[in-house]
Amino acid sequence: MQKKTSLVRDIIVVGFALFSMFFGAGNVIFPPYLGLESGPDWLLGFFSYYVADIGLALLAMFAILRQGSPDGITDRIGRIPSTALMCAIVLCIGPMLAIPRTAATTYETSLAPLVSGFSPVLFSILFFLLILLLCVRETAVVDIVGKILTPALLIGLLVLIAVGVADPIGPVGRVPLVEDVAATGVEAGYQTMDVLAAIVFGYIILKSAREKGHTEPRAQIRVVSGASLVAGTGLLVVYLGLTYLGATTARFFDITVDRTYLVVAIVRNLLGDAGIILFAVVVALACITTAVGLVSACANYFSDLSRGRLSYQLLVCIICVFSAVVSNFGLNEIIAIASPILSVVYPPTLVLIVLALTGRRIRRDWVFRLAALGALAVSLLEVIRTYTGAELAFLDLLPLSSLGFGWVLPALACGVAGALIPGRSDAAGASGRA
Repeated sequence: MQKKTSLVRDIIVVGFALFSMFFGAGNVIFPPYLGLESGPDWLLGFFSYYVADIGLALLAMFAILRQGSPDGITDRIGRIPSTALMCAIVLCIGPMLAIPRTAATTYETSLAPLVSGFSPVLFSILFFLLILLLCVRETAVVDIVGKILTPALLIGLLVLIAVGVADPIGPVGRVPLVEDVAATGVEAGYQTMDVLAAIVFGYIILKSAREKGHTEPRAQIRVVSGASLVAGTGLLVVYLGLTYLGATTARFFDITVDRTYLVVAIVRNLLGDAGIILFAVVVALACITTAVGLVSACANYFSDLSRGRLSYQLLVCIICVFSAVVSNFGLNEIIAIASPILSVVYPPTLVLIVLALTGRRIRRDWVFRLAALGALAVSLLEVIRTYTGAELAFLDLLPLSSLGFGWVLPALACGVAGALIPGRSDAAGASGRA
């Protein structure tokens, strides 16, 4: 009986940790804006968003569990391509996009609504100085804040949602404000970068399960599965509620509204000025803990990649300085920059995640290489068409292209071609587990 109690407790603890990791404070800005865009189709928008975000992120978690380490997902495509892809993933969830976004989100949702005229440059310096101190010197502050923050953040959001459902801001919009709600939801799911973060943070969850005494693979599966259910359920409720709240603002806003302004307006309308203060504190703390986790993970990765030639402390300093500079671009600009990058990085990553779930069943490395290459080629062409206006009408003929998954069939075809390449099975395929 004691063992069962311990297992349940561990599942809940790890589940809350997983919730906290996936629910970066920046994620609070995407569902309301998606609801505004989707109008009467907000449920479709939410479903597309949730699948592209949490659904795929949890899939990545199980792939890591299957392989034993994040590197096990990418190493089948070869050492150099694997390193290049992992570097791209770490840079996306690190100093290029996700870390600067935590500072920009904190400034625009926590400080700007309360203190007018505060310099964003000065704020970014102070923000990353704090992050630097928390990362360079090991401290229990982050753990304490994290334990308090997760339930506080969840309770605060549930109160906001409950008030918004009981007394809506306005009626749901009559027509969608975008042409393709499903594709828009998928793109918003990409923007959270939770799938990429899961590859880096997944090992932390796996390690946590092992440290709690769950050393057997079946026990680890039970812990990770249970924790995923806890986190997934919590995120489903929160994201569903926030999307609905955004849909009820159609009478007052259109898609030209800033994402952060929309969230602040919702909070102020439903909870008043006191709610704004409370929301500002919670978001700021969430951003700090998210930034600390990302900076630490990125510094550890690149330190290990350099085999210790670049120290963890030096990399923390470099990441913080670079992130401080990028954060001053502003939240909307960072999101705009992220869109094409993520549209290219996501598809091959998702292909490798799905293939990694097969474990040792696929013996040929060429399957992994060509499938990832096929996904990369199509996604790159899609980005080129979107941002240059190039005539690539054949891309519209691909199945699932309207949902942003036009790369699926080419990846599948290339993977089959890889399986047909003559030669014996690769030895690497048998050693996929780390």
